[in-house]
Amino acid sequence: MRIQSTSEIPYEVYVNPAIYDREMQELFQGPVWHFLGFESALTQEHNYFTTEIAGLPIVVVQDHGTIRAFVNRCIHRGSLLCIAQTGRISEFSCVYHGWTYDLTGQLTGVAFERGIQGQGGMPEDFNKSEQHLRSLTVENYHGVIFASFDAQIPDFETYVGPDIAAGIRRVLPRRPVLLGRTSQLIHSNWKIYVENNRDSYHASILHSFFTTFKLNRLTQSGGIVINAAGGSHISFSKRKQEVDDATYDAEQLRANKDDFGLKDPRALRFIDEFGDQISLQILTLFPLTVFHQINNSLCVRQVIPRGVDQVEVVWWYYGFEDDSAELQEARLMQINLVGPAGYISMEDGAVGGFVQRNSSYAEGAVGLLKMGGYDHLSSPSRVTEAAIRGFWKQYCDHLGETIV
Repeated sequence: MRIQSTSEIPYEVYVNPAIYDREMQELFQGPVWHFLGFESALTQEHNYFTTEIAGLPIVVVQDHGTIRAFVNRCIHRGSLLCIAQTGRISEFSCVYHGWTYDLTGQLTGVAFERGIQGQGGMPEDFNKSEQHLRSLTVENYHGVIFASFDAQIPDFETYVGPDIAAGIRRVLPRRPVLLGRTSQLIHSNWKIYVENNRDSYHASILHSFFTTFKLNRLTQSGGIVINAAGGSHISFSKRKQEVDDATYDAEQLRANKDDFGLKDPRALRFIDEFGDQISLQILTLFPLTVFHQINNSLCVRQVIPRGVDQVEVVWWYYGFEDDSAELQEARLMQINLVGPAGYISMEDGAVGGFVQRNSSYAEGAVGLLKMGGYDHLSSPSRVTEAAIRGFWKQYCDHLGETIV
């Protein structure tokens, strides 16, 4: 693989299985932070939940106030240890051969370790104290659990930088609680989807719902914030500002259609719960996590690669324990805006497949990412692809690719 410029990306990166294999080993299991779930799922002693990182099964457990995460895999023959999505356990026990582990991941029991009647069993030099589940580094950041396979990774705030950390704290002013989850399978490489989340330029063109109902237009005040590493960003806009429809039409962007409306307009209502008039914030964390605020819909999108040409997106919708009845109703109603069948999100699930289908037949061709110039810097304009270029910068840094 040879990426010569963050503004010209070869289509090969979306279809080459060897590149995907490198990502699985060197990127996803390298010094990066991954979203696992919410602390509020672990309120009782020995609660656990199962999740994934890039397709690798993970189990998260709370033990005497300590949250731990392990690869959900018995070290004996590789079977899953925890099969249910949630539960309570006092130890991990493998259904296949009965091997057991305590909640620190230490192997504690092997069925028939000494054989039967002096025959069979494990060899004399087998030592259970030397056997341990593969553990992850864990950080609970304002009620959201992140993990990394790298024991030496910088703490979460240092990793994302001060601006991105502030953007996360903005939508996590209190401990979040899960309202529900849904998922969708998109027929594209995972990088096409995460690029799309960094692409503020397409919103006024692809998403007619956004512009028709004035939820998000490029003429609204807002901006792009990109961290120093390049791969994490915030795109935001303020809905309160009045928009000049004539100016918008003159730019030949999609604008309001007077013949469209909603029978129930509650999905359009915006309660300024954070007191800053920002009605849309898309925040990405390199490489696989997205936080969004769209009106009062709050969500963490967990991106799970499912092979070189498929990606699953799990939408974790959340609110807060002290939400008013009015705010909770708004959050639940506005789930209709986003997700697999959301008024806004349906198109995103389609266009990734369009790009993927062409990528297989684009040998030697590159995609152009030159909107807004060539840098990956923060900007008051959202008519830019700087955040996508920033993603590719950090991607190349992690995989040791030289950009010339």
